[in-house]
Amino acid sequence: MAGRAGLSPPLYRPRRSLAYRYALACVTIVATKEPVRGSVSAVSMSGLSQTLQFLFRCVVGGLALACVVILLRPDLLGPREQARVSYADAVAASADAVVNIYTTRLVPSDDPSAESPVAVQTNLGSGVIIDAQGYIVTNFHVIRGARSGRVQLADGREAIPTVVGTDADTDLALLKIELDDLTPIRVGRSDTLQIGDVVLAIGNPYGLSQTVTQGIVSATGRGLLGLTTFENYIQTDAAINSGNSGGALINVRGELIGINTAVVSREVDIEGISFAIPANLVSGVVRALREDGRVRRGWLGLEMQQLTADEWARIGLEPGSGIVLTAVLRDGPAWDAGIRSGDVLLSINGEPMRENQQALLTVAGYAPGARLRLEYLRNGERRSTEAVAGDRTLATTRP
Repeated sequence: MAGRAGLSPPLYRPRRSLAYRYALACVTIVATKEPVRGSVSAVSMSGLSQTLQFLFRCVVGGLALACVVILLRPDLLGPREQARVSYADAVAASADAVVNIYTTRLVPSDDPSAESPVAVQTNLGSGVIIDAQGYIVTNFHVIRGARSGRVQLADGREAIPTVVGTDADTDLALLKIELDDLTPIRVGRSDTLQIGDVVLAIGNPYGLSQTVTQGIVSATGRGLLGLTTFENYIQTDAAINSGNSGGALINVRGELIGINTAVVSREVDIEGISFAIPANLVSGVVRALREDGRVRRGWLGLEMQQLTADEWARIGLEPGSGIVLTAVLRDGPAWDAGIRSGDVLLSINGEPMRENQQALLTVAGYAPGARLRLEYLRNGERRSTEAVAGDRTLATTRP
């Protein structure tokens, strides 16, 4: 260091533990014939007899030795009890908002001796109260085809629900009951979830009301499962069984972060893979169903194909450069804009398109009537056009 020739930097001295410092002080007292100036016992020791001083030093020396031993061998104190981890507060904050849904539907009878060719089937499901006015969100497949249904609350009360609206494309349905003193769940944000976050699933599996299972977030943004048109699932290893559909997936703060929807079939001998619809998507669908009774989504009338690396090479493009259109619905929005089968869709309103699901979600995110700028390749020539999004719910064909 300039101006300090011959001086070496001070040695690093790690901070000593409290036990170490106490032991050192005690040893100093024992080894010193004169009282340590400034210590608590320094004033009193000056007037003690030699016998009392000897006994005092023995006691302090023993304590010092014990502190040193504990410092060096803390395991001698025995195993430490680990801090208890409980999610009881999270469950208490949300469980009252999870309801049981019982439905009946007519199905073909498998009894050849039965007088009627149909039988009444009872199904179990779950739902979540999302506000004090009695709105309940559940899976569409829980109520699909039901001829009757009832909702049972955690406190035992029951009500007959009315269907506000359904959305088969996301497998969500909105119901409403007329009861007082309802406890809605707090809705959290699913877009802040991280892999490894602890989650809890609450539902009605096999009729066992208010069953809680625990797991972690295994993945987010799962798609291409073939379950619904729009897939953006949370994957978790929390146990989800028959009757859990429509129930709540919550975080450790008791906030709703997903609606439990599906589990990988046990017929393929796989366990620990379950899926939930993220709360952000649920909130948007619920808002649309409350306002209009249906979800209005943009639609272009396109069929798309995912290409392999070899197929991309044959057309002279890098994988993920765009989306190959295998069919365009005649007189649909894309057809009217000049798009044809074989074109490669490059971007929508300036956003590059790399996957089929991305294009589907992007178009659906625009309201019917929105103008979309489409960039595409045809025979190696880059082109652009403008299409007016149609209404997906009114389209008879939904590619």
